[in-house]
Amino acid sequence: MSEVADELRVGLIGYGLGGAVFHAPLISSTPGMRLTGIVTSNPERKAAAEKRYPDATILARSDDLWKTPGDYDLIVVCTPNNLHVPLGLAALDAGIPVVIDKPLTAASADGQRLIDAAAERGLLLSVFQNRRWDGDFLTVRRLLDEGVFGEVIRFESRFERWKPQLDADKWRERSAPEEAGGLLYDLGSHLIDQAMCLFGRPTQVYAETERRRSGAEVDDDTFIALAHPGGVRSHLWCSAVARTLGPRMRVLGLKGSYEKYGLDNQEPVLAAGGLPGDEGWGREEPKSWGMLATEGDPQPLETEPGSYESYYSGVAEALRSGGSPPVDTTDSVAGLRVIEAALVSAREGTVEHITWD
Repeated sequence: MSEVADELRVGLIGYGLGGAVFHAPLISSTPGMRLTGIVTSNPERKAAAEKRYPDATILARSDDLWKTPGDYDLIVVCTPNNLHVPLGLAALDAGIPVVIDKPLTAASADGQRLIDAAAERGLLLSVFQNRRWDGDFLTVRRLLDEGVFGEVIRFESRFERWKPQLDADKWRERSAPEEAGGLLYDLGSHLIDQAMCLFGRPTQVYAETERRRSGAEVDDDTFIALAHPGGVRSHLWCSAVARTLGPRMRVLGLKGSYEKYGLDNQEPVLAAGGLPGDEGWGREEPKSWGMLATEGDPQPLETEPGSYESYYSGVAEALRSGGSPPVDTTDSVAGLRVIEAALVSAREGTVEHITWD
């Protein structure tokens, strides 16, 4: 793409949960971006997309995007994981920058293939790691920057839910390796990315991945322990069988600690039709605030506003300026290396060591 249009024209591949709840509304509400095309072959999703985005062209096949590559300034891939590599490469081959939903790929080597292909063509490639803009994560990051905790000993983070029945129709519940199904890839990719953003890439990985539900083909109850440079330990949980939920985040330091329950509220607001810029967007009610303990009894601390819209505004700025995207794809490949180490650890019962260049 030699010249950037005044209004960035975006083609979205996939209109399932991720496409309909996250990508489409965030793209369409980003100043300077226009949702130009949506690819879905599902009749119900096609009808829903036509109703909500009447100005967008609805296509049945992604191949139709490559017939007129000059009509798009960005392609967003939000499909089952096994399609991320072929669709990402096809977009890059057509000369179009690409955003791919997490996890980038099932294997770190394939992620590197995408990075190399984008670099050869001088095109933007980024990964939608939206949980970097969760309010709780932004709060912890601010507290770390301010030195509130002193020396951090442990970081705990959880994505837990109570879902005892399998949904066999969903690809995330299937076991084919290329599907990258299961909670380690689905939610663990968020937990690992957040931990690395806060404390750096780990040098040691230990994991337990279990299939607790009857008939489960992939992990539905997983624990990951990371050893970061400097001595911080991250303990990460993702589970579909947690009848009672632990804290979403907990930070323990020698001078203070922070504990926060409940999930960020941007996803349910988006699912209900809300948009960035609406009154109260990204803000939590006081009852959902975390507790900060430094001196005396723990006190409630207002959660930083969540800001998922910052991702696509950052992508737009990168396309216009030629600068770096809001998520460096090498970070996502590093996360895949951690997942691969976790899979080995869980299978062999070992602590895996990772060396970074």
